Amino acid sequence: MDTLNDFAFKQRKYMPVFPKANGKTTVYIEGYPCEDDEPMSATDFHGEQIAGLYEQFKRYFAINEQIYIGIDSFIYYSEGDIRKCVAPDIYIVFGVAKYPLRRSFYTWAEGAAPVAVFEFLSDSTAHQDRGEKVAVYLKDIGVQEYFIHQPELKKPAEFRGWRRSASGSIVEMAPDAAGGLFSEALNLYFRYEEQQHTHVRLLRPYLPDGTPMTTALEEHHLRAAAQARLAEETQRRKDAETELEKLRKQLANLQRQR
Repeated sequence: MDTLNDFAFKQRKYMPVFPKANGKTTVYIEGYPCEDDEPMSATDFHGEQIAGLYEQFKRYFAINEQIYIGIDSFIYYSEGDIRKCVAPDIYIVFGVAKYPLRRSFYTWAEGAAPVAVFEFLSDSTAHQDRGEKVAVYLKDIGVQEYFIHQPELKKPAEFRGWRRSASGSIVEMAPDAAGGLFSEALNLYFRYEEQQHTHVRLLRPYLPDGTPMTTALEEHHLRAAAQARLAEETQRRKDAETELEKLRKQLANLQRQR
């Protein structure tokens, strides 16, 4: 089976369908700060997790130009009030243009709110992430699903998720036997794997049928393996053609000798 082409087929099959937002792509609005003094990630563990998952999302959702993926940038959700602002580690918005990139995301200008938000727990923000931010994201901003995860392997495992029900109430998702959660908004399944060599508890996405979403390195290896197989098959065909040509010449010589 051609693993890359098989995944591309499934990628199109499982991609969410959604309407286009009714707003306008907005790179920046004067008066709304787009920077602070905080670093992007709290630790190397967070950096590994954020960069890896963002890169996976970016490649997976690349086939739809109406999906925007934000990473550690401000979301302003109340026009005229710069205090109504959050900066999640990763968030995904459906129905708005992927490009141009934004300095911040303004929900009223774009006419959309993120469908999913991911926060990775750190000592300084964990209490807020698992507490007040649940209501801020799901009720105040209108996010459909919110996930938190502890990426540092030496800390207790914690992967939780909440969603808004049809009635607007907040419901915590029930994990499966493997501790994984299914995102209805993204049509993706998530569970973590423990990487002993990096000491990172890496949260990874899977397609609904259990197919893992590759990392950039894994995809590079798959492409290299596919190219190696193609080169090997091409060489076999050349060798077979060369051998066939030798046999033809030998047959022609025999016929002339008669």
